[in-house]
Amino acid sequence: MNKEARIYIAGHRGLVGSAIHRKLISLGYQNLILRPSKECDLRDQAQVRELFEQEKPEYVFLAAAKVGGILANNQYPVEFLEENLLIQLNVIRQAYQSDVERLLFLGSSCIYPKDCPQPIKEEYLLTGPLELTNRAYALAKIAGIEQCWAYNREYGTKYLAAMPTNLYGPNDNYDLNTSHVLPALIRKIHEAKNLHQKNMTAWGSGKPRREFLFSDDLADACVFLLNLSDQDYLPLVRSQEGQAPLINVGFGSDVSIEELIETIKQVIGFEGETLWDKSKPDGTMKKLMDSSRIKNLGWSPKVSLKEGIGLAYQDYLRRYVQKN
Repeated sequence: MNKEARIYIAGHRGLVGSAIHRKLISLGYQNLILRPSKECDLRDQAQVRELFEQEKPEYVFLAAAKVGGILANNQYPVEFLEENLLIQLNVIRQAYQSDVERLLFLGSSCIYPKDCPQPIKEEYLLTGPLELTNRAYALAKIAGIEQCWAYNREYGTKYLAAMPTNLYGPNDNYDLNTSHVLPALIRKIHEAKNLHQKNMTAWGSGKPRREFLFSDDLADACVFLLNLSDQDYLPLVRSQEGQAPLINVGFGSDVSIEELIETIKQVIGFEGETLWDKSKPDGTMKKLMDSSRIKNLGWSPKVSLKEGIGLAYQDYLRRYVQKN
């Protein structure tokens, strides 16, 4: 992507989109197309068509999505299914209609089967049942991958789907009812410290293992992918029969939820005990991505878990605590 390229970031205010925005600005890209949802509702086909016809983007980062943690996914499967399907259908179809050069669709590691081998390779897609609690969201994201694949096969487009592991960082959601595990724990542990509590309660057993990637590392990977030479990029989107245009983006190692909580407690300075509510679900016991494909192309993450949690905590303080 040359520095004058017209680049559309769908979802530029979210966790992923804002990180991509920061990364592109830092690299000197200035011709960025940004539209908040109140100006362009991506669920509305006519509004999306109008945006593409007016702005004529050459590259698209599709980071817009309805996202949430286990509780939100479990309670609102209709919204997670339908809203994501509409966003993807409208943006990817209009990208084709507008001759977009390259598109990167952002998915989630929950697309993979609940009990697939570890670490998770791209070819494990659709090889087994999904985790029930977020199946609707996962199926929507799988449909987005299939849509990219279908356009590539039928029309020769160059659309790639990137599947990140669990993400955290600036502009995350800290609502305890809708957030993912790491931001929810930052808030709970901060509040326990602030209220001088002797303990804090966490869901499940603490035994499940998860991989976490700082959002700015993901943004670095996304820009890296769309900047690949044709020699490296085209094999990813012109994949062999049976292999989706799909690439994992992970940190490379995992931690237990218990270890994660101890790290967050160290960063925040909370010395209380952790109590485990074992009536709440653990989810999948282990989820570690095989990111060898992108690492073999020359990309690797830079931000350690403890460093990233410190940066995320500063963002939480700035946006939620100091503001109030």
